[in-house]
Amino acid sequence: MSSESKIIIKTPVIDSSQLEELRIGDMFYLSGILVTARDAVHKRFLIDGESLPIDLKDLAILHAGPVMKKVGEKWQCISIGPTTSRRMEYYEDEFIEKTGVKIIIGKGGMGKKTAHACSKHKAIYAIFPGGCGVLGASEVEEVIDVKWEDLGMPEALWILKVKEFGPLIVSIDTRGNNLSDAILEESIMNGRVTGEKLEKKLKEMGFL
Repeated sequence: MSSESKIIIKTPVIDSSQLEELRIGDMFYLSGILVTARDAVHKRFLIDGESLPIDLKDLAILHAGPVMKKVGEKWQCISIGPTTSRRMEYYEDEFIEKTGVKIIIGKGGMGKKTAHACSKHKAIYAIFPGGCGVLGASEVEEVIDVKWEDLGMPEALWILKVKEFGPLIVSIDTRGNNLSDAILEESIMNGRVTGEKLEKKLKEMGFL
């Protein structure tokens, strides 16, 4: 795909109309600031009540546990692939509401609470294909900073500058449409909702 035909979303998101034009199944790439935030970050912020050390308003978060290497005084990203987002379903609606984050990226899809929050706050959830950790690392231009390093490398808040990070597939759009629900509905309608076949379909779409 040529760079001219790519949809590139920049963060911070200044004009949300570009997000609102995206539909489930659309592919795009991300340039700008991307912050990793997975299980422990959500829990520390929402359950333990600690303030986030970075303002996530209009930014993008990634459910991931990256592999980093210290080179001199700087960090270098070796691998960064998505982790399963369903574990964050319990938190994500409140996380979106309280932070103002506009783009959530992960793997495996998310549920009704997150879809409702995306509709209410004009945010999106996108999937980054599993097994692409080295590709993701190649799209990290700079590791700007790390916060909450005491949580350990996989769980810390890594603040990254990325260029055309992706490909990313919209799984929940700003209207609350949910691609995983659409796949399930299609499987039911076609009588193909057996476990094996549904798992195969989700893998084809990059959810698993």
